[in-house]
Amino acid sequence: MGQDQTKQQIEKGLQLYQSNQTEKALQVWMKVLEKSSDLMGRFRVLGCLVTAHSEMGRYKEMLKFAVVQIDTARELEDADFLLESYLNLARSNEKLCEFHKTISYCKTCLGLPGTRAGAQLGGQVSLSMGNAFLGLSVFQKALESFEKALRYAHNNDDAMLECRVCCSLGSFYAQVKDYEKALFFPCKAAELVNDYGKGWSLKYRAMSQYHMAVAYRLLGHLGSAMECCEESMKIALQHGDRPLQALCLLCFADIHRSRGDLETAFPRYDSAMSIMTEIGNRLGQVQALLGVAKCWVARKALDKALDVIERAQDLAEEVGNKQRAAAGTAGACREVPRVCGGDGALLRPVWRVHRREEQPVAGPALLPHLPPQVPAKQRNPELSQLPPLIHEAWLCVTPGSRCGLPPRRSCSFSTAHRRPIYSWGSCQHVLTTARALGPAHGCSPGPSSPPCLFVLCSS
Repeated sequence: MGQDQTKQQIEKGLQLYQSNQTEKALQVWMKVLEKSSDLMGRFRVLGCLVTAHSEMGRYKEMLKFAVVQIDTARELEDADFLLESYLNLARSNEKLCEFHKTISYCKTCLGLPGTRAGAQLGGQVSLSMGNAFLGLSVFQKALESFEKALRYAHNNDDAMLECRVCCSLGSFYAQVKDYEKALFFPCKAAELVNDYGKGWSLKYRAMSQYHMAVAYRLLGHLGSAMECCEESMKIALQHGDRPLQALCLLCFADIHRSRGDLETAFPRYDSAMSIMTEIGNRLGQVQALLGVAKCWVARKALDKALDVIERAQDLAEEVGNKQRAAAGTAGACREVPRVCGGDGALLRPVWRVHRREEQPVAGPALLPHLPPQVPAKQRNPELSQLPPLIHEAWLCVTPGSRCGLPPRRSCSFSTAHRRPIYSWGSCQHVLTTARALGPAHGCSPGPSSPPCLFVLCSS
């Protein structure tokens, strides 16, 4: 297949793709990839395949084509092509929640010698890096990257890039709980779509509507949240955008949970979880699991809630985002003492709030570094003193009214490095009073297993 024929087939595939005949477009592009000997054409068709598989949620295939594109760029010996292919590789890893790899490939892009594409793609590199830092909950670096991407967009009059950055900023401010800004930036993105987006893909409108829905729900405007989410879902279904469908289902579930309609929320969480598992969005799975856990807490099914939270925490740690699971755990934690009433402690070691796997289990040499004993006036006679703890901590929730705990906002427990294990916001706080459970409770501290610590939270 010659150069001219390659171009014609690529354009044919683009026309099919834009008319929502995605599978036919993929067939045309794969045929070009198999038969064309034109390196420039092969590079371009690989870019089309990367984009198509990204929007369909086929992230592993997206990664495969991005790797092939890098090899093609090296054969072309062109720095512009190499930068574009590394950006696609970074995006592929971002979609698969391999955030450390994403940051590494973005840095590779930024370290390439000056290229023509640098001015055009530099903002997209910064955006991808910001999304990766946000996925790791490194908020300061995420914000710096988003601001850098926004400057690129303004300097190059790139409204499309600005729209994408505004959506990411909406997600950023939702996570740091500034809900007014979490709404402002998606609204700005929607304005950009209305003003400049006549020739854009509808996915930009869909994403802005989705982020507006999330912010509206967090602000308690559930009717507006539902309207925005329905519009986003309509576009996602029309274009076969599986990742966005999963996000909308998750948002629908959160809206129904906020309304107290748990029967409607559960199946939507299950559907969102199914798609996110299929496409490999592990961070999305964490969000879905935490939503399910809150539903179980609302139903006072605490054993089921704790099982789900443990799964969420494991996934979040696997991704590298402990904050997402910890924040959700804290939200559920605020409800547990209320539903427990005065019946006593919920003694179950499932919420791991601090882990230092590089440290050995506490031994005699480490004991001098542990925090001092709990002051006598703060002790509960039913509880033993703080045991040696370095390797792992577990959480136990006890109604504060039963134990005469210190005032709220006290958080003095620390590890060997004298840092608080966790602050649970304005309602829940880790205290120095602690209890170690023995074999009778399913915990056997010893050389082969770390000691278990049960920390009390005020209600």
